[in-house]
Order: sequence, then C-alpha cells, then structure tokens
Amino acid sequence: MKELSCCKLEIFIPETHLDALEDALRKVDAGHIGDYDCCLSYSRVTSRWRPLPGTSPYLGQMGEVCIQRELKVEVTCFTSRLKETVDTIKAAHPYEQPVINVIPLYCTGL
Repeated sequence: MKELSCCKLEIFIPETHLDALEDALRKVDAGHIGDYDCCLSYSRVTSRWRPLPGTSPYLGQMGEVCIQRELKVEVTCFTSRLKETVDTIKAAHPYEQPVINVIPLYCTGL
C-alpha cells in the first residue's frame, strides 16, 4: 500500500463562491485521490454567527446574530501541501475569517 499523508478539509462558504473555491483547490491539487482529481463533496447547511465589534463581516451586522445558508465543502489534501492549500482557500474566500477545519486522516482510497 502506497502511504501518503492526507487530511480532510471542511470549508464553509457561500454558495455563490463554490466555483471560485473549486478552481483554487484544483490549482493546489486538493481533492486528488488515487487516479482521480477534482474530488470534493458539498452539502447545504444552515450556519449562525455574531460579528463582534471591530469586525467587517461579509454577511450580517456587527453585534447581531446572523443565520445564513452556506455550503460545507469537504476535500482531501496532501499534508505536505496543507499550508499552501489553506492560504489558497483564504485568497478565494469572501469571509474575513473563513472556517476551515483540518482533520487528519489515517488513509484514503483503500
């Protein structure tokens, strides 16, 4: 078994920015599993947050709870390219502070 260190990223993003995110992920080879690339999944979720003083929210008003529909995008990433991938996601993401969860994986594609 060829072992490559991978992790899974969960990225919460407005649906309007899915195509830009997909393009960014392709450029850093995120979503490469075996003989396939551009692999990702997404689902619609409802998220809530409250922008605190000093923020500049993309959605919502400072001090008020905001409830919005978003996409949760899940994609694998080679651990060796994690920093580059996260930096690329942040550049394509409209939020001031995007939610990007990094989950270590034992293996993929067995």
